Amino acid sequence: MPTELQIATHRKAQSAAKSVLDRLLEAITPNDTERSIATKAHEMLSELGYPETWYYHCPALVLLGSRSCLSVSGKDYQASNERVGSVNLVTIDLSPTDEQIWGDCARSFAIENGKVTTTPRSLEFKNGMLFLQQLQQQMLRIARPELSFGQLFDWANVRIRESGFVNLDYRNNVGHSIAISREERQFIQTNNAIALGDAPFFSFEPFVRLKGGNWGFKHEDIFFFNQAGLLEKL
Repeated sequence: MPTELQIATHRKAQSAAKSVLDRLLEAITPNDTERSIATKAHEMLSELGYPETWYYHCPALVLLGSRSCLSVSGKDYQASNERVGSVNLVTIDLSPTDEQIWGDCARSFAIENGKVTTTPRSLEFKNGMLFLQQLQQQMLRIARPELSFGQLFDWANVRIRESGFVNLDYRNNVGHSIAISREERQFIQTNNAIALGDAPFFSFEPFVRLKGGNWGFKHEDIFFFNQAGLLEKL
């Protein structure tokens, strides 16, 4: 379990990421592209004191339009110049760092009539976002320190399949531990026997598409176990 200092420092980085995502709700326009949105996000993170990223050289991984369902490593990511337009889904994944302190937060934004909306009319937009919110709420209730990364993966994947969705992640996982180097991450993937409680923090970030659908949805937060052994969101 993390110390109070670890919680405070990681929460500061995560709060910066959340703040930028909130600001981008009003900043995305129909003429924006993955490249311009990533630039805006990095500038906002820098203003908050987080110009660096732990995720290779990719402080903001943005996917939209024809690349909505693309799963790609930050090592290989190249932002496109495809425009947002009138109707779209924009997924933004931020990874600020301050030395060994990581933030990791992602959201998918529905675009209708050229603007971000938190109450989309599209049924596919509604279903994708609601499913991920419900999955996270359920995970908060069932996760315990002794549960393994592999068991959490199996639980999540069953619910993804039973709910009519497909796991899009290129590693076929749904999150990872928050470490001090990329190489030390433990992934929430099948057969990983390490207990969740052995990691001070971990992210939960299913990346899914409705079977037969056109859009890829992601909702990511960081979690930790408190002194009572209950899971909390950072």
